[in-house]
Parts: sequence; structure tokens; C-alpha cells
Amino acid sequence: MSICNEHNLSRPIPERSFGIRLSLPQGDSLARLLGQDWEAFRWYATARERDKALAEIRAKHTYSRPGDFPTYVYEKITRD
Repeated sequence: MSICNEHNLSRPIPERSFGIRLSLPQGDSLARLLGQDWEAFRWYATARERDKALAEIRAKHTYSRPGDFPTYVYEKITRD
């Protein structure tokens, strides 16, 4: 990640090596809007942070309607 004005940082940005790749399952209806090759990444500094975030993402959302479930495919990834 490039920083425009590094002198404004009060501390260095930690390396984020542990991630979650989100994609859509084959045939998902949302793919008509986003494209079948849609994917998003979330990056974390430690495996523990990633695993905690993944558990929160997979949990039932408080304001979801009964019967609504996210259909994302989650994959743990690590940068070398």
C-alpha cells in the first residue's frame, strides 16, 4: 500500500499477511449484477484477528430476516 504523506503517520502500518477471500458460489443470483468472477479481500495482521473476523462474518446478522443467509464462499489465505 502506498502512502501519500508518510510523515503524517504516527506509527508504521503493520504488515497484513493473513486474509479472507470472499467470492460467490457457482450460479449465485448476485453474480448477474457483480459478475461470476467477483471477489473481495479482507486483510489482517495476525491469524488470530483473521479467524475472529471470519467467525463474525459467518455469524447470523442481528437484523437479517428469518431465512436469509449470506451465500459467500470464504477462503483463508496467507501472503508469503
